[in-house]
Amino acid sequence: MRRPQRTLPSPHGPSDSTTLGNLPAELNRFVGRENELVRLAQLLDDSRLVTMIGVGGVGKTRCAARIAALLEKRYCDGVRMAELSDIHDPELLEHALGDALGLTDHTSRPPRTTLVEHLAARRLLLVVDGFEHLVDACAGLVRELLRRAPGLRVLAVGRLPLELDGELVFPLAPMTDEDAMLLFTERAVAVRPDFRLTDDNRATTRELCRRLDGIPLALELAAGRLRALSTEQVLQRLDDRFRLLTGSSRSAPARHQTLRTAIGWSHELCAPEQRLLWARLSVFAGQFDLEAVEYICSGTDLPAESVLDVLSGLLAQSVVLREDSAQGTRYRMLDTVREYGAEWLAATDDTDRLRRRHRDWYLGLATWCELDWFSPRQAEVAARAESELPNLRRAMEYSLEIPGEAHLAQYLAGTLWFLWVGCGRLSEGRHWLDHVLEEETPYDSSRLKALWVLGYVAVLQGDPVGAVCALQECRDEAERADDSTALAYAVHRMGCLALVTDDMARAQELLGDALRRYRELGELNSNVLMAQIELSMAVGFHGDLDGAAAICEEVREICEDRGERWALSYALYVLAFAALQRDRPERARDLLRQSLAISHTFHDLLGSALALELLALVTAIEGDAAEAAVLQGAADRIWPSVGLPLFGSAHYGQPRARCEELARKELGDARYESGLCTGGLLDPDAAVARALASGPADHRETPERRPGTPPGPRENAEARRLPYIREGRA
Repeated sequence: MRRPQRTLPSPHGPSDSTTLGNLPAELNRFVGRENELVRLAQLLDDSRLVTMIGVGGVGKTRCAARIAALLEKRYCDGVRMAELSDIHDPELLEHALGDALGLTDHTSRPPRTTLVEHLAARRLLLVVDGFEHLVDACAGLVRELLRRAPGLRVLAVGRLPLELDGELVFPLAPMTDEDAMLLFTERAVAVRPDFRLTDDNRATTRELCRRLDGIPLALELAAGRLRALSTEQVLQRLDDRFRLLTGSSRSAPARHQTLRTAIGWSHELCAPEQRLLWARLSVFAGQFDLEAVEYICSGTDLPAESVLDVLSGLLAQSVVLREDSAQGTRYRMLDTVREYGAEWLAATDDTDRLRRRHRDWYLGLATWCELDWFSPRQAEVAARAESELPNLRRAMEYSLEIPGEAHLAQYLAGTLWFLWVGCGRLSEGRHWLDHVLEEETPYDSSRLKALWVLGYVAVLQGDPVGAVCALQECRDEAERADDSTALAYAVHRMGCLALVTDDMARAQELLGDALRRYRELGELNSNVLMAQIELSMAVGFHGDLDGAAAICEEVREICEDRGERWALSYALYVLAFAALQRDRPERARDLLRQSLAISHTFHDLLGSALALELLALVTAIEGDAAEAAVLQGAADRIWPSVGLPLFGSAHYGQPRARCEELARKELGDARYESGLCTGGLLDPDAAVARALASGPADHRETPERRPGTPPGPRENAEARRLPYIREGRA
């Protein structure tokens, strides 16, 4: 058959720094599929929704990523890929797409609204992979996004169509004989460098690829066996396994029988302890690390000290994949392989025990992360929690499924406050907190913690009604239970609510009360530092700049002692505010650069927006009204993802009002509005990069110190515990 004349661009040309996307890097060479790629490109020209369907293991994900990379430059707003196989709750579907699009929405708006608003004016290709277990919810969401975002195109990848109007369905068939042989040969060389396709083995290889029906996953599994077997031996053993396993399910489609046979054959060739580990690994979602495997999957039949060797065997056979990242060496299983292992785990009647061990491990991990958040390892903790989020979700889901254990889901949702608040996941945090608190449980420490964290999230989302309900319930029940810790946190967050709603007298009263309670408890962590920073804001807004600066200087010292960065960013913001009020714009700029760099590192959009607003005023005062307008426009773009701009607060809004006054006077209305529009086109990454590079004379000036670099902790940290909570000040 003649190949189409149309050609596709190479994804390996010169890099384009303006390209936007999150496509996974190819770890080995993409083989074949030329006709399929050309056809997919044509379909995406013809329709805004193309669904590629096929059996598990046929190469849908790899093919989708390849065509997306080839077509990336056609979409001025980039290509984004959303992996949905680890999402089990339909209510998390919008959050998963938001993650794929790089959105961080702190507001209480429905996530779907955020997605629609983000995509409405963009030209973008969205790849939605692994949706079949959420087909109804996914179809409804894709329908709405396509209706509301005319520049959006969707490539859906799954095992069945979405069945939407205008959908073009592309069934991905197994590979041709020639492509299958090429793929098998390349993967065989990777495990046996001396392997060559010769006249002696060509016929055997062709027969092997034909019997595996050209399914890439089956071919790769078979190639992995060449470490120990010849091609002839692989074919012989495969023949035995086809007869054994295919006949066990006559009702299954032929492709499923073939793939199941290939995986089952690989499973049968594993040693008993490898099969056991394979089954137990199926309880993980997404990535996992060795320490988790050793705890969750070990036992008398699989000692912890032997797990690494057994895991290495599964790696060698491509049952488990290795992925190296900034968080270290991680592992994962393909969905089809994991599902096969889950069936074997269920057959041993051991699923519940393993899921419980999995839940317990991630409860412990969350506890450790919360404690270690207040340390020089804060950025590491943030990255670790992000990478473990699929498993943390699964742990909460399991706890909610088991009668009498919902309090553990509440504990987990509350303990992850640092992920929801500190790492820009307020919207998902609100989802989980609302969800776990729907379950009736005693007002123990777990439920009370979930309540005050819910109140905190609601405050930051600009939902005062939700905040008051949660915090008042927490306060009342904490008093009844004599839980002084929960009571202190509830009082603290009520003070925070008073602060952002401009009730400064009440804010000072409540925050001072909370700080006294913290001191009596001996409590010291990022939340306590934030209470002090919030008190300093209330003091500063009342005109006592010296008092506000003194409080934040003490907080800054504690942060430097402990290596705390997130709370430090807010202390630096207050110090910059005070410096600007004292007519020291150059000092304010330096402090704001540091604050902004830290906030951006943690994906904290609230901190980033506040810093940009104040930096815009600094820029206007220094005489560059045009750049000030651009920075205000950049902040304008961020605020809808945070909540009510500047909380609707007159005090927080004063720097913006002053900046607008100065800029409009200098530029005139037309040029000022033009600057706002220019800034509004900058995504958060570009906005932060521009702000960090700008200066009073040169907008490409580099900050003196690399942003986000943590200072070294001081040796006398323990000796200086809680010096900043002073009776007189609080």
